[in-house]
Amino acid sequence: MDVAAKKGILLVNLGTPDAPTRNAVKRYLTEFLLDPRVVDYPWLARNLLVRGIIAPFRSGKSAKLYQHLWTPEGSPLKVYGERIAAGLQQLMGETYQVELAMRYQQPSIPAALDRLARNQVSDILVVPLFPQYASATTGSIHEAVMKVVRKWESIPEIRFINSYYNYGPLVDIFAENARAFDLTSYDHILFSYHGLPQRQLKKADLTGKHCLQKSDCCASVCTTNQFCYSAQCHGTTAAIVEKLGLDASRYTTTFQSRLGPEAWAQPYTSAVITEQAAKGAKRLLVFSPAFVADCLETLIEIKVEYQDLFTSLGGERVDLVPSLNDNPEWIKGLAGLVRAAKN
Repeated sequence: MDVAAKKGILLVNLGTPDAPTRNAVKRYLTEFLLDPRVVDYPWLARNLLVRGIIAPFRSGKSAKLYQHLWTPEGSPLKVYGERIAAGLQQLMGETYQVELAMRYQQPSIPAALDRLARNQVSDILVVPLFPQYASATTGSIHEAVMKVVRKWESIPEIRFINSYYNYGPLVDIFAENARAFDLTSYDHILFSYHGLPQRQLKKADLTGKHCLQKSDCCASVCTTNQFCYSAQCHGTTAAIVEKLGLDASRYTTTFQSRLGPEAWAQPYTSAVITEQAAKGAKRLLVFSPAFVADCLETLIEIKVEYQDLFTSLGGERVDLVPSLNDNPEWIKGLAGLVRAAKN
């Protein structure tokens, strides 16, 4: 009797160095930043910048940060990814095959796709572990997958999840995690998202008539900005705020992790922290809903670097709302996302 082929699920996150060493971090930064969807400069300029300046000079400092972040099991981003993949596999059952991959470094997208192909899955659903769409993240994952499968003789049905910035389970878990804090005790609440250059935001506006044309162009998601990363970030904030019943005066959507002198999505998280300190704020609570797992950008940049900044300006405490991590409800939420996409 023939047995029905399994359905493939490919979970993909950004990536992490193989070890918290300078050489490993340099390899990771080089692969990451040479992606033309990440640093979208011409080939020569991109290589000179990444290979000649950024990777050599940032790898040492970044390696020290990764050493603080590293756990006995390894990088938190990878550890949580492995737990999520295992939990999703258990929930989905034997008729599915779940694979975890990283866009950069290991486990690689080609290796994960090869395992799915060798098991002759009937179709593949690609699930980027980024709630909001950006060319530099989700778009890069989609492109990397297609670069692999275009060489296959037999290509199964492949579907891609674009975004899930206001997905109910995601919103519910962030809100529930926040309720562990006394929200009334904080002077201000920040929703801090990974930044993108304004130049890349403008490139996503094919009309050329919407992006950054007015101060509130990202305030709500509409047909024109439906693929705009900033607009989807504001959409995530709006969904969590509604769930928590927060007044508009109590929070700000901000952007962190900018690199280089050009203008990035604003307001910058560091600038808002500075402004709040100048107003006399003593306690800040920070969400980071661009990440489904706590990582360098949350555990170090927010909990350590922004805490140091706030303290130096007279503030007292910066608290981080935990991400989704390996929360069983998040794994159930992923299962629901997969089932909805498969139907």
